[in-house]
Amino acid sequence: MAATLFNLSSPSTFLHSSTSLKPFSSFSPKPALSVHFAKKPFSVSPTSLHSPPTGDPPPEVQTFWQWFQDQRVVSPKSPVRPGMVPEGLGLIAKKDISRNEVVLEIPNRFWINQDAVAASEIGNVCSGLKPWVAVALFLIREKFREDSQWRLYLDILPESTDSTVFWSEEELAELQGTQLLSTTMGVKEYVRNEFLKVEEEIILPNKQLFPTSITVDDFFWAFGILRSRAFSRLRGQNLVLIPLADLINHSPSITTEDYAWEIKGAGLFSRDLLFSLRSPVSVKAGQQVLIQYDLDKSNAELALDYGFVESKSERNAYTFTLEISESDPFYGDKLDIAETNGLGETAYFDIVLGRPLPPALIPYLRLVALGGTDAFLLESIFRNTIWGHLDLPVSRANEELICRVVRDACKSALSGYHTTIEEDEKLMEEGNLDPRLKIAVGVRAGEKKVLQQIDEIFKGRESELDLLEYYQERRLKDLGLVGEQGELIFWETN
Repeated sequence: MAATLFNLSSPSTFLHSSTSLKPFSSFSPKPALSVHFAKKPFSVSPTSLHSPPTGDPPPEVQTFWQWFQDQRVVSPKSPVRPGMVPEGLGLIAKKDISRNEVVLEIPNRFWINQDAVAASEIGNVCSGLKPWVAVALFLIREKFREDSQWRLYLDILPESTDSTVFWSEEELAELQGTQLLSTTMGVKEYVRNEFLKVEEEIILPNKQLFPTSITVDDFFWAFGILRSRAFSRLRGQNLVLIPLADLINHSPSITTEDYAWEIKGAGLFSRDLLFSLRSPVSVKAGQQVLIQYDLDKSNAELALDYGFVESKSERNAYTFTLEISESDPFYGDKLDIAETNGLGETAYFDIVLGRPLPPALIPYLRLVALGGTDAFLLESIFRNTIWGHLDLPVSRANEELICRVVRDACKSALSGYHTTIEEDEKLMEEGNLDPRLKIAVGVRAGEKKVLQQIDEIFKGRESELDLLEYYQERRLKDLGLVGEQGELIFWETN
């Protein structure tokens, strides 16, 4: 999904524009929770962190809650209940809740995961599928079954979210120039291809198991549900939906993911497992119970997964992709050096607004741009020490080249947007933006700010080229042939 933006003057070096989400060949989400109701995901703003409930939930949600009571998963004494809040549907504290207190425990018989698929009528035909594809097919099939045991849960799921995957062409046009746009288009192509494959290999040959026609739109629906609602990083679970627990909302004011959820045994003599959800902060009765979805996600990832963005500067990121070209005459040596230092032929660097550049970015840039009279550093005699040399300027030509290429990359990327930062900020100040337009404006303004930050960093480096100390000078000093002020030292002989 990365597209070449620039070509260094050396034909062996390339800098790419990259999606802010790495391409994936299988579905492996980070911790993901849904906060949708009535087709709309919600993120709680800091000002509404303690917003009161606005009323009872709709009848289908009350029926869903009653079902869990009938199953003795929850009771009238449970510390939380579903409720309507200004942001939509959430979990409301019925009593004062202390930090790290358990608010819900859901037994594994109510989980939707690979085990649920395997135990179903389509278990055998889905056994070889990617986990998310198998669960997606299961969700779709159960959605079409009126007698599904999951009917009460399926009835409260949204038909779509504000995730960019569900945006119209007109809405996506507001993302022109962004990495999020290329990410979204790549994800949509990936999902379509997965659908066509599973349609040919599983659905059509097994019509008796899939009597209702399944479309690509159905597949996108299931993908959106999993992307926004599935929990991951759980012991022994690659992908799992936890009904009821996934009603909990996100708060940007919560800055820890600790103690939010875990899997534990149901008891000393039981093989059953429980999904245990805790409140990471103290909550007063009548307030929402909230968690942090993922501190590491960028606004682009939040927009793709959940359909919201945050105003925090550290959520704004831009991904640079660097590549050692196979046509580089020193390709093998450079690749060996990169791999020895934990990188590879292609390296992704996430640059975050207001934070220093990733430590390995400049050394990797210097490596990729290395050539000409500097190529001697690629000789095997330097193999164990070259990364240390790359931590410092190699030569004026090398340093000037990487500065020029990065600055050209930033200028080219900035020219791809159809608005300026000032225009975006004016739109946000005026307010009353459509939720999806608000996401688009937030993401594109954030990306542009990061690009400007990168350009300023390398502009500063360019202005210091004549003041930097390069390899040859450092080497001469080590040999005692140059003084600290750069003067030549002549040794007298008798």
